[in-house]
Amino acid sequence: MNHSTPKPRSRLHPNVWVLTAVSFLTDVSSEMLFNLLPLFLANVLGVRTAAIGLIEGIAESTASLVKIYSGALSDRLGRRKTLAVLGYSISALVKPLLYFATSWGWVLGIRFSDRIGKGIRAAPRDALLAGSADQDQRGFAFGLHRAGDTAGAFTGLGIAALLVWASQADNTRLTRGAFQMVALASVIPACLAVLILILGAREIDVRQPSMAATPGSLKGWGQMDRRFKAFLLVMVLFTLGNSSDAFIILRGQERGLNVLQIMGMLLTFNALYSLLSGPIGALSDRIERRRIILVGWLLYSLVYLGLAAARTGGQVWALFGAYGIYYALTEGIAKAMVADFIPPEQRGTAYGLYNAAVGLAVLPASLIAGILWQGLGGWVGFGPSAPFIFGAFMALLSSVLLVQSS
Repeated sequence: MNHSTPKPRSRLHPNVWVLTAVSFLTDVSSEMLFNLLPLFLANVLGVRTAAIGLIEGIAESTASLVKIYSGALSDRLGRRKTLAVLGYSISALVKPLLYFATSWGWVLGIRFSDRIGKGIRAAPRDALLAGSADQDQRGFAFGLHRAGDTAGAFTGLGIAALLVWASQADNTRLTRGAFQMVALASVIPACLAVLILILGAREIDVRQPSMAATPGSLKGWGQMDRRFKAFLLVMVLFTLGNSSDAFIILRGQERGLNVLQIMGMLLTFNALYSLLSGPIGALSDRIERRRIILVGWLLYSLVYLGLAAARTGGQVWALFGAYGIYYALTEGIAKAMVADFIPPEQRGTAYGLYNAAVGLAVLPASLIAGILWQGLGGWVGFGPSAPFIFGAFMALLSSVLLVQSS
């Protein structure tokens, strides 16, 4: 679809800036910690990739069920901010508990609790953001939000890299002490994010009870636009091949990158993602969003094929940078596209369904990736290239279906 030229940034609703700042600080906290988690599991706790895939999959997928309930509840109440504050607060409270983790079960419990917080906040926050932007600003608003989110990840990774460098002499493998220091440091930005959300965000009144779904039910699914349903089904198929990025981190280490080099790789990814999200989001206000997502998925398939064939850590690093461009082409654009299909009074439910469906698909995706890499039980798997070949194939298949659904 064609849209008019987006309005100047200065005319964006204040909520867009507040939510961007909240996501910036939250990602400073989350990314400095959770990007080290696969290394902590593998290097400190000695966990195999199948278990790492299980942890990531359960954390994302089980918590995704909450997104359906919270999104529908925010529609029913006509209020978004309260649920967003609750979700961010839960995550802020549980993250520092990773300081005490001594087993992968402990890590799973904390990771699950953090994702419960995300499940509560994600759909109401996205609906609040969509309701705070006019249609001809929507792509830019979501792109700006993703840029702030990713700039926070860049900053968090930079802080984590400094802490790792200062706390361990050998950077070949992550140590428990370095990880614990990062866990403690993550508390400050997480708490600041909650405070800014409480003081800065303003509620957008969209209450229309007759149109809202009953919280916890799938009644809202039957009321949704068929274009949204088709898009969501294709997104789920794509996600089945899009396993946790933890496997790319492990691939980098397997190809020879040390801990600080992996942090540099992640910084490159987030720098490109952050710099491009806003401009690409604004571009999607002028040309059809579906075309931009298609370009992103085709790039994804090339990156994953490259990861499968990578011979050196430097190649993995470069490919992960290109992976940041894929994220900029798809993440914010997909959420703006959901708002294009759905009226304001149903957006909490729609974002709940969207986030839940994509999140639930992460469980089988991450399990498949872990098993393809290192096998299960007595089977040793196909090796580290296998999950990336599978992901590239699923992206190509999804691209074909996306074109056919237009």
